[in-house]
Amino acid sequence: MSLRVIAALSAGLGFAGAAQAEAPKVVADITPVHSLVAQVMEGAGTPDLLIAPGASPHGYAMRPSEAAALEAADLVFWIGEGLTPWLEGSIASLAEDAHVIALLGAGETRVLPFREGIAFDEHGDHDLGHDDHAHDDHGHDDHGHAHDGADPHAWLDPANARIWLDVIADELAEHDPENAALYKANSAAVQAEIAALQADIAKQIAPLRDVPFLVFHDAYQYFEARFDIAAAGAIALGDAADPGPARVAALRDMSEELDIVCVFSEPQFDPKLVRTVFGDDVGHGVLDPLASDVAPGPSLYPEILRGMARALTGCLGPQD
Repeated sequence: MSLRVIAALSAGLGFAGAAQAEAPKVVADITPVHSLVAQVMEGAGTPDLLIAPGASPHGYAMRPSEAAALEAADLVFWIGEGLTPWLEGSIASLAEDAHVIALLGAGETRVLPFREGIAFDEHGDHDLGHDDHAHDDHGHDDHGHAHDGADPHAWLDPANARIWLDVIADELAEHDPENAALYKANSAAVQAEIAALQADIAKQIAPLRDVPFLVFHDAYQYFEARFDIAAAGAIALGDAADPGPARVAALRDMSEELDIVCVFSEPQFDPKLVRTVFGDDVGHGVLDPLASDVAPGPSLYPEILRGMARALTGCLGPQD
């Protein structure tokens, strides 16, 4: 029996009547947000998901059913325009009567600025050249957001997710006071589950803190910061930008200098690019910040964190 069910039962028989109240119509932008909202609403209702699993949130054409859900929404939870700039206009035109919550600016959310270049921190002095993608380092890139603003991948910090659960519960309670106790109990139970998972992952990740690795593009610093690991750099800033010749040469030099153990691609990218750049000299792994192989719903968010930990330990840990 999950902590959410136990919390709901322990809150009293009042839930039996309260949970029959009609829940607000709620829409979430991406699968991690949808999962958090679904966990809070469990027992009262189910949110709608705007962006289909596996699709890039940075550019997306909504289906008619998704647009209709947005138009009917009472509440809209989204990361913010930094992740889905195209969605801002759709919300304004289709959900003008809805209450809209941008989670990136909600509560005490920890927000990090974008890192610049493809080599991070103390590794940033590598000569990366000025190839045909060099402009990506200074303005709008193919990733769909400017690199002089806030990094929107904040759901990869479980501490942010726990903050958002309270924000979600408070907003739902305000719009649906009859189910307020259920929302608050669910939020508290899920926060406890995520805190326990965070502690488990911290132990799992601890031996990897000094193991150097590269990522395909810079989307993981919230996870890195929370668990005290650090990518040495990224192959490309944009999620559709292949590195040019000068960048490839610099990456190879950096890989040799730092003794890179693993390079991580993502499900939507052809892993052949990593092999082309690095050959078989380093390990190859896959990081999935959206758990694209998991069905949308309450269980997806914790699976994102577990999947990240599995991928990192599988490629960076001791090899048999």
